[in-house]
Amino acid sequence: MSVDVFWFLPTSGDTRYLGTSDFGRKPTFEYLHSIATTSENLGYDGLLIPTGSSCLDPWVVAASLVPVTRRIKLLVALRTSLGGPAASARQAATLDAALQGRLLLNVVPGGDAVELEADGVFLDHDARYANADEFLTIWRRLLQGETVDHDGRFYKVRGARNFFAPVQKPHPPLYFGGSSDAAHDLAARQVDAYLTWGEPPAAVAEKFADIRRRAAQHGRTVRLGVRLHVIVRETNDEAWADAERLISHLSDDDIARAQQNYARMDSVGQARMAALHGGRRDQLEVAPNLWAGVGLVRGGAGTALVGDAKTVAARLQEYVDAGADTFVLSGYPHLEESIRFAELVFPLLGKAAVTDRDNAQTGGAFDVRAGRAPVRP
Repeated sequence: MSVDVFWFLPTSGDTRYLGTSDFGRKPTFEYLHSIATTSENLGYDGLLIPTGSSCLDPWVVAASLVPVTRRIKLLVALRTSLGGPAASARQAATLDAALQGRLLLNVVPGGDAVELEADGVFLDHDARYANADEFLTIWRRLLQGETVDHDGRFYKVRGARNFFAPVQKPHPPLYFGGSSDAAHDLAARQVDAYLTWGEPPAAVAEKFADIRRRAAQHGRTVRLGVRLHVIVRETNDEAWADAERLISHLSDDDIARAQQNYARMDSVGQARMAALHGGRRDQLEVAPNLWAGVGLVRGGAGTALVGDAKTVAARLQEYVDAGADTFVLSGYPHLEESIRFAELVFPLLGKAAVTDRDNAQTGGAFDVRAGRAPVRP
């Protein structure tokens, strides 16, 4: 099984210490472009461009990368509750053409209800997923070239058309993550790839099995992946020391305020992240080498794989064994950590930098236990 490894574009800013802005980096376009071009040259397969009120607009950021990248795919957040499917279909087709077929879309129906209300969205948890289901039904039909009449619960369109087709057929692939029943149902019906936050491998295997089962009921298959942070160093001791350093500026009040904020949310995934550590510093290794320190004060993906290269690669293999073929990774600060992970771990994954690929087609099956990856013919 070959794997795709994506990196993350920190469009809300970057840091080397959580909980403080003392060593923060603003999300300037110059800095984001540096991460993007470095990730491309190192051989990452894609970049996740996130969404949120504290982030730069993901579509504008993605458009800014058109002239400075040539190979790497862009996984751009698609907020289904913040716009109409017809206008969104035109945006997707246009950006996919500009990127010459490198656009991927990360469907985001929900998140923080308070944040959504600030954006004018007043839908409860399950209604947001029902909205996304209807949105994507129209969106997919438009990008497949249909003229759409639709009169539904959330959307009404008459004679809707998309005049300029995307490069990718039938449409740019849809990625998605969510832990609730409503989220798993949406994944089974609508998306091409499902991503889970980095829970212990056994829990991830259960989620993957549920997605497979639900998708099979619709005659579909869905690719599977994991969204994780990584802290990889030349030795395990160095890695754990840097994990502790990342949260060394956090006070107990910082943690308590963050956890209170997450507790008010209606996100099942966020509740599962918080339950891993319970807001306590003394129980952060929630599975071998899986550390929940990021989740003390950061929402969303809150776990990191910590260790030397062989250890982290072996832990990634556990997720591959569960069915994952995609990893969306990040680390603080993102520029330096993208380099470190690629230098230390990519050789164990059979991945090579772009400059190396010009001379030899490397890659292929990822199996840490075999100690190497065969060269692709």
